Amino acid sequence: MERTEVTKAESLEDLIKILHKIFESDTINVEEVQSVMESYQTKPQEWMKYAKFDQYRYTRHLVDEGNGKFNLMILCWGEGHGSSIHDHTDSHCFMKLLQGQLKETLFDWPSAKTKGDMVQKSQRVLQENQVAYINDSLGLHRVENGSHTECAASLHLYSPPFQFCQTFDQRTGHKNTVKMTFCSKFGEKTPFETTISQENN
Repeated sequence: MERTEVTKAESLEDLIKILHKIFESDTINVEEVQSVMESYQTKPQEWMKYAKFDQYRYTRHLVDEGNGKFNLMILCWGEGHGSSIHDHTDSHCFMKLLQGQLKETLFDWPSAKTKGDMVQKSQRVLQENQVAYINDSLGLHRVENGSHTECAASLHLYSPPFQFCQTFDQRTGHKNTVKMTFCSKFGEKTPFETTISQENN
């Protein structure tokens, strides 16, 4: 069966409906998801109710649970905030810039023979409305808001959703398993915000 032309998402609500339809299928067409996410032109008045910034670290906010097929979330990056190097637990990861700029650095997986610094593969700066894609076969990455004057916000889709990921020390390649937590779900603050947000996306 041929794919029809990608539907344009006129609003965030629209985008969520289209994603639900796409993910009814058991096979994921990466280009289709990327195109739909790119078609949505960011409108802060639509997503700001989910966005809660923190002075000390970036924060994660669940927007939609995608009928168990995916998690859609907004990440809020204050000035100079960044993630550690991390994997995506065998999931597809799409990241769309809603506001500001984010730098993405890709790394090779460390091997048993790796001594010292992890190998950096590439680096790029994502602009508003751009969509990036990564999975574990492409490598590991770190995401950073390099600006010291502007906040940034990004929309992330993970399929299938995951509760844990691995973070890596850039100097040694040593890994840790960390639990993913949300500062809010569906616009409501979650009760426990005591865990330090070392989880990453």
